[in-house]
Amino acid sequence: MEDINKNNTFDAIVIGSGMSGGWAAKEFCEKGLKTLVLERGRNVEHIKDYPTTNMMPWEFKHRGDIPYEIQKNNPVVSRCYAFREDAQHFFVKDTEHPYIQEKPFDWIRGYQVGGKSLLWARQTQRWSDFDFEGPKRDGFAVDWPIRYKDLDAWYSYVEKFAGISGNKDGLPNLPDGEFLPPLELTCVENYFKDFVAKNYKGRDVIYGRCAHLTKPEPIHFEQGRVQCQNRSLCQRGCPFGGYFSSNSSTLPWAKKTGNLMLRPFSVVHSIIYDDKKKKAVGVKVIDANTKESKEYFAPIIFVNAGAFNTNLILLNSKSERFPNGLGNDNGLLGKYVAFHNYRASIYATYDGFQDSTHTGGRRPTSAYLPRFKNLYKQETDFLRGYASTFIAEKWPINNYEGIGDTLKENLLDEPSLSSWQIKSGMMGETIPKETNYLALDPEKKDAWGIPLLRINIDYDDNDEKMIQDFFETMTDMYTKAGFKNIRTEDTKQAPGLDIHHMGGVRMGKDPETSLLNKWNQLHNCPNVFVTDGACMTSTATQNPSLTFMALAARAANYAVEQLKKGEL
Repeated sequence: MEDINKNNTFDAIVIGSGMSGGWAAKEFCEKGLKTLVLERGRNVEHIKDYPTTNMMPWEFKHRGDIPYEIQKNNPVVSRCYAFREDAQHFFVKDTEHPYIQEKPFDWIRGYQVGGKSLLWARQTQRWSDFDFEGPKRDGFAVDWPIRYKDLDAWYSYVEKFAGISGNKDGLPNLPDGEFLPPLELTCVENYFKDFVAKNYKGRDVIYGRCAHLTKPEPIHFEQGRVQCQNRSLCQRGCPFGGYFSSNSSTLPWAKKTGNLMLRPFSVVHSIIYDDKKKKAVGVKVIDANTKESKEYFAPIIFVNAGAFNTNLILLNSKSERFPNGLGNDNGLLGKYVAFHNYRASIYATYDGFQDSTHTGGRRPTSAYLPRFKNLYKQETDFLRGYASTFIAEKWPINNYEGIGDTLKENLLDEPSLSSWQIKSGMMGETIPKETNYLALDPEKKDAWGIPLLRINIDYDDNDEKMIQDFFETMTDMYTKAGFKNIRTEDTKQAPGLDIHHMGGVRMGKDPETSLLNKWNQLHNCPNVFVTDGACMTSTATQNPSLTFMALAARAANYAVEQLKKGEL
């Protein structure tokens, strides 16, 4: 993309091109602002840079598996379910970008244009006031400065553009959105849905809302996107644009305005604060390849580098006014980091519906149980609660017995079918704590001269109690539904594999106890905004990307209004 501004001065700078950064860029460019988007990784253009998207299984040298040597050298990223031969090029390798684990933490990253929006699981649920009011009601973290009414219209705004498949379920704990038609659940998923509705008041099994174009609207065709083909190859990059990503949607939309300059290979070192002007004036960048230092300037700066990197950038943005990091007068920057607890799963089989099966392999979504514990009152010995997936599928079983001709004949026989395989995975809310923090290492630096990030995050007693409740509650439901061979699993995995990193630059009402106000502005540096996961005051149980998108669009439009008024 050509440099539209030779003087390195823009109307807005967006750090990060992923889920929320793409939305900020779209909003600024549509409003006529000359916008620079800085991405530390390489460029990835929609369709052109999806090298494996149409490959057949036999075209992969290792049939999809990651070679042992790569796994051994990259133990963290190798634990991610999507780190496979067809998508490994979208992941950061452990050896390339080190960090320091004060406690075990699996930091999964995707450094390229589009970030992890190329790799996300595409599940999209709105928050409700049960979630926004949670910290105040339950006495943890600080009160959110916004409520559901503040985001309702913005949820609708991003849903219509992104394309979300779902049902109108009428649930107070999971508000409805602007939905495209849903895909079908399997017969056993529908059976469990009906069973729960008849036997458990206040518990619901619904279709899992997802960012897939099941029936595109004109706005999606304008983006150059078409209907999801249910290929279940999403992690490779979708040439149809069937699921939402920055690469297929917001960034191309911003580009066609003529107001976008996208600069990949730009590792952001820090935000430049002018002590005389008492505001941030620009961004210091290290070229990823040449290591050359450059500076770019704008009156509006949006930090959307991914929650942990956003914390890192702000902590490294030191000046005479802010010796401990930009906006960090209260010393809370990098603290109260949280995540989602994905350790617990429960499995079973079901002997019903033997004359039915499902087709198409792995679908983009399945059934979903919204949180139902501790909604209207505190009813357990732990705070908050959990949501859960519910998946019921049936698989062909091939006969691998024998050798030589016998094996060939057995493999050519019609496969038999398994019984229905049932699985639910817990998505637990964790409580932000001051002891869960991010910090800069005082000595060790990366290849670009930037301090390495130290991560100190762990589970607590609340998480352990929640896991046990999930096991007991779901076992009871599974048993009464007639499922068999029930078994539970606690993977004991380190935090991080949920890939829902949140906090460290939390929103709040009081500058003494928070970093951002209700518009996602730094209290003490109002022309700097944070709208990625770092801004989250608490985590709720929902997949967070939809909320990041809504917050980014809302804040970007507010920033434009303030700029026009001369307030920034």
